[in-house]
Amino acid sequence: MEIAKKITLLFAILSAIIISLLSGFVWYFSNDFAFEDFYKRLEARVNINAQIKLYEDANNTAYAKMRNQYLERLPSEKEYIVLEGEATKKIDRELPASFYNRIKAGVMARYRVENHFYAGKAFKNGQTKYIVIVSASDPVGFRELKALQRLLIIGFFLSVFLSFVVGWKFSNYMLSPLRNIIKSVKKIKAENLHLRLDVKKGNDEMSQLAQTFNNMLNRLETAFETQNNFISNASHELRTPLTIISGEVELAQKNISDPQKQEKALAKIKDEAERLEHILTSLLGLAQSGFNGKNQPWEMIRMDELLWEISDSVKQVHPNSKIEIDLSKLPDDDSLLSLRVNKNLMKLAISNIVSNACKYSNENLVNINIESKANMLSIGVTDRGIGIPQSDIQHIFEPFFRASNTGDFKGYGVGLPLSLNIIRLHRGSIAIKSEEGVGTEIKVLLPIKG
Repeated sequence: MEIAKKITLLFAILSAIIISLLSGFVWYFSNDFAFEDFYKRLEARVNINAQIKLYEDANNTAYAKMRNQYLERLPSEKEYIVLEGEATKKIDRELPASFYNRIKAGVMARYRVENHFYAGKAFKNGQTKYIVIVSASDPVGFRELKALQRLLIIGFFLSVFLSFVVGWKFSNYMLSPLRNIIKSVKKIKAENLHLRLDVKKGNDEMSQLAQTFNNMLNRLETAFETQNNFISNASHELRTPLTIISGEVELAQKNISDPQKQEKALAKIKDEAERLEHILTSLLGLAQSGFNGKNQPWEMIRMDELLWEISDSVKQVHPNSKIEIDLSKLPDDDSLLSLRVNKNLMKLAISNIVSNACKYSNENLVNINIESKANMLSIGVTDRGIGIPQSDIQHIFEPFFRASNTGDFKGYGVGLPLSLNIIRLHRGSIAIKSEEGVGTEIKVLLPIKG
């Protein structure tokens, strides 16, 4: 059963229960009030009849006159004054034993058969005990209660029907965003993983669901891109050093008698083997970062402290580099500097960016700054190096792509793609601004609260 139908059915059932309880409440107290009022009128007549007919009093004539003048005659009203032991024989209807037991107990007894009411009480005149019973019908009150009963029944079914209609409209309205999400997700396939769901403003469950889907799609897109890049580039990148190694081996075999040529060939084989190892390591790192990044534990890390570690490790690779860490924009709240990250992967990602800045800056100053604003932590790396041609900027995050002006520098074109994959795993992004011959600025943006 669809969720909308379940919600509608549940809404209708709950409404029916509430309405039935309310109707029962109204019916019970209306019924009780109507009967109570009529019984009191009968009891008043019981007391007056007993006073007039059982007791000699100078005021009895006045009582009788007042009774006839001010107390209306009830429909089918009858009065019975009988000896205590003869009551069951004199009454027009056989009344239950409980009625007479209450009379014997000295209290006013009541009894009703449909719209015909009885009230009775015992009185003692000298040594003789009498029972005074007054009966009457209440057709008006009974009709009113019947009309109320019909009204409540009709109102019950009408209210249930309306609650069903309102519940159906309400459930459709509330589930409309969910249907839109389902419709949008169905359109997303392997060939268009770049599509994203429209996330409405707010912090309700539907917005969170859409954002969760988008985060999942980001990871899927990264994984698919990584897999495709791995397949498309691995064969090409691996074939080149293997071809060179094979050629050099053949050359070395042909020049057995020439040690100098053999040594040169072996040196070339060694260089290409190291290159092959580096490419394989980079490809495996790229593949690992593109899937889940969970081979190592995630932990809370202070990013400013991580930057100092990165600076030290980069200086070991580029000992002549000049790195300056700008901490002037640190937030007052230290908690805004702590992120839950995979430390090794995050260190690798930022190290690649800083290392590139040092490599392509010709030992000029590389500035690293960190700041926090709008729930985002920003890490900027700025160099005064060779810059990137405008036509190449859009391709720098493609695996094995190298800018056209980097021929004098050794590299394989996997550092920035690897960094981008890692930053995406942490639900962040990378922004770049560069001018050829002036320098490059790369900003890493990471959400503070995931």
